[in-house]
Amino acid sequence: MTRHVVGIDIGRASLRAVELADSGRNQPTIVRFHEETLPDGAVGRGEVLEPNTVASQLKRLWAGGKFTSKNVVIGMGNHRVVARDLTVPAQSIGSIRESLPFQVQDLLSVPVSEALLDFYPIKAVPGDGQSGPQLNGLLIAAVKEVVLRNVRAVQLAGLNPVAVDLIPFALSRAIRRGRPTDDVVAQIDVGAGTTSIVITASGVPQFVRLIPAGGDDLTQALTARLDMPVDQAEALKRASSIGSSGPLPGRSADAAGPADIAATAALVIHEGVSELLTSLRNTVNYFIHTRNDLPVTRIVLTGGGARLSGFATQLAELTRLPVVLPNPTGGLAVGRAVDAERLANSGGDYLVALGLALGRTP
Repeated sequence: MTRHVVGIDIGRASLRAVELADSGRNQPTIVRFHEETLPDGAVGRGEVLEPNTVASQLKRLWAGGKFTSKNVVIGMGNHRVVARDLTVPAQSIGSIRESLPFQVQDLLSVPVSEALLDFYPIKAVPGDGQSGPQLNGLLIAAVKEVVLRNVRAVQLAGLNPVAVDLIPFALSRAIRRGRPTDDVVAQIDVGAGTTSIVITASGVPQFVRLIPAGGDDLTQALTARLDMPVDQAEALKRASSIGSSGPLPGRSADAAGPADIAATAALVIHEGVSELLTSLRNTVNYFIHTRNDLPVTRIVLTGGGARLSGFATQLAELTRLPVVLPNPTGGLAVGRAVDAERLANSGGDYLVALGLALGRTP
């Protein structure tokens, strides 16, 4: 019997899901995908704030998308999740996971008892005269309360969560399937409230950072500075672009009148985007300078927050790296019932859900 699994991307404004058949095989098949909007306040920066509301919308998502499986994978990837480099004595993964609570308290901002811990192995390191073989990897830690709240919303919808995955890992999985290469790639996703950076070598994550900033911060800044409703600020943001020349000289945003809305918006967006772009450049440079054996060749850019006109160009100029877009359906078969053109033109909206589904076979 064909086994199906559904990846669910729980965003601030929408729920997106992708159903795969045979996700563990060489070429899984996308059999369904669908999106449902969420009301304001139901989810904030990747955290479910109103489980009953999210559960209700998940039921609508399932009915509208005609999903056939209730086995789902959900993702976490906000400021309540951390990824840290960690080297441990070489042993089985099970033994490493059991030992984590006794090793990592100094790396966490919350008590170990309030966190869910995991270890992602990267490479083995031979021992020397003073120590035995070691294993380099990434410590993944998430606030338990946040994860369980997201799981609870899924369960309230009558679904069966078979796994919780790190969203940057899910994106990396989907991006590599679309264009498998053996070089070192920086994958940057600019979401509504969180921007993630995962750097991979031959598809294996080497480095993860989560920045608590995204597209919504620009919208909120426009709302506050221009005293306008959120929907108008969002529309203004989407219609704006980032220029290399920066803000207009001699103009104060706080003093701008109605005729200066466009100029004020440009200044506000320039301020917000410049800060984020600087953080991204510094993060990529940190990896480059500390991992001389892993030269980064390009950036793959995803996320709704990165669609601001000029963002990719500015990122390329700052990092001096080519910036490319992913292939949303590369390496996958598409079922006959799927609108392949619509999926291909979705701009990567379903990459998180796709990557989540790719990571698990029920």
